[in-house]
Amino acid sequence: MTSPSRLGRATDPAKLLLVEGSDDLQVVRRLARENIPELQFEIWQRQGIDNLLKAIPLQYLRQGTTALGILVDADDNLQFRWNDVADSLRQVRVDLPTEPDPAGTVLEGAPRVGVWVMPDNRSSGQLEDFIHKMIPESDPVWPRSEAYIDGIPGRDRKFGRTKVLRAKVGAWLAARERPRPVWIGIEQGDLQLEENSRAFLDWLQRLFGDVLP
Repeated sequence: MTSPSRLGRATDPAKLLLVEGSDDLQVVRRLARENIPELQFEIWQRQGIDNLLKAIPLQYLRQGTTALGILVDADDNLQFRWNDVADSLRQVRVDLPTEPDPAGTVLEGAPRVGVWVMPDNRSSGQLEDFIHKMIPESDPVWPRSEAYIDGIPGRDRKFGRTKVLRAKVGAWLAARERPRPVWIGIEQGDLQLEENSRAFLDWLQRLFGDVLP
């Protein structure tokens, strides 16, 4: 089941960003509204990577599509995830380069295609790694959140090795004045733009800007 999200006062369904889940959708929506409100595109969350990969050829071939964005987590293996996306695009005769552009991949064509691999097109990880970069270095709570999670003995942890950073970000969020979802932190200024999030916004502009509907 698809959950669409519209940015701005009017949406351009010809410009579409596919994301894995609702957290991705909400973070992108807030970042775009706060920083590039003039940019019009639609976001669809596909409830997991498998559904997203299956949707790529269908949305690429959808009549009227002028720009298609694909946002995925690298998880444990960036190259493996990149190859998954490449395989899906190959079904519609679109060839990705052998590895992601660190600034975000954009391929000109009809439609234009863009791929961003969370967190930064270079590293393993996921949305929480992207968010972690936006926590101000001077934030006094973050070191305490790290220490809290690191202090939980391995036998007592209810999360796996790959979810440690997610747990730390969750602990940090729980210590806000009003504990809130991570995307509200963007609106309230708890999270700040830095090099990687600015590169992501630039990727959105290159992908969805100046393309005819």
